Amino acid sequence: MKEEKKEGSAISVIIGIDIGGSLTKIVGFKDGAAQTPRMVKATDPIASLFGALGKFMDENCLEISGIERIMITGVGASFITKPIYGLQTGRVDEFLSNGLGGLYLSALNRAIIVSMGTGTAIVRADRDAIEHIGGTGIGGGTILGLSSRMLNVRDMNLVIELAKKGDLSNIDLMVKDISKEEIPGLAPDATASNFGKISDIASKNDIALGMLNFVLQTIGTLAIFASQRYEVKDAVLIGRLSTLSYCGDIFDRLGKLYDVNFIIPTYSEFATAFGAALAYNKNSDYSPIL
Repeated sequence: MKEEKKEGSAISVIIGIDIGGSLTKIVGFKDGAAQTPRMVKATDPIASLFGALGKFMDENCLEISGIERIMITGVGASFITKPIYGLQTGRVDEFLSNGLGGLYLSALNRAIIVSMGTGTAIVRADRDAIEHIGGTGIGGGTILGLSSRMLNVRDMNLVIELAKKGDLSNIDLMVKDISKEEIPGLAPDATASNFGKISDIASKNDIALGMLNFVLQTIGTLAIFASQRYEVKDAVLIGRLSTLSYCGDIFDRLGKLYDVNFIIPTYSEFATAFGAALAYNKNSDYSPIL
């Protein structure tokens, strides 16, 4: 539903909170300007929410009376059944938050927004409408699940450290491995098959790099299909996985190959929290929590 904003009231802070399964992100808008976002890790969504809010208020010298409204989104938002601290609280659809946040951070009017978290969600967004068009279960959860089984490693930072010394030629089958002649539109080192060439000498480092490459390439390919289907050249990457250093090289290669402009904006991992706050600022649909 939409609610009319009160006219003539003092301008205060609109808070946006993205409550994930293990991470909660928070941002505030004051006088139309965004404040530096923050992140808190916790296994319990309610504890995570209040921890993030308390930290944000302390760092910004913000009192409860200075908060006009709190807008929540994410998988953990369903656990919030009462207004937070008695303040006006709204629940925002996560896909809407992805679209609003992705457009805001990229300063675009139209784009494919790719939310890369535990899994991946893709929305088509412009200034008039935001539509969820699909996604995949492949994402950060895939990397951690595979690394747990294949490497006995359950920490993303350790996977990334291992990958730094990896060699994809021991893992992936590349175009140059299956063709002696140049194939129009494909670079010799383009992937022909992820894990299609895994060898007995492949190390943990090689496997870690192969897993990252597999997941990111798969997400990028789906984003390209969406871009082509809806004739939108810009694809904005958001979510925790978008902050991996490997994204730059992998998505640049895919973008050049298929003429898609991949963008990773500053604060990309906080885009959904930005979108939740913007849902109120833009008078979009949301559900008040009473």
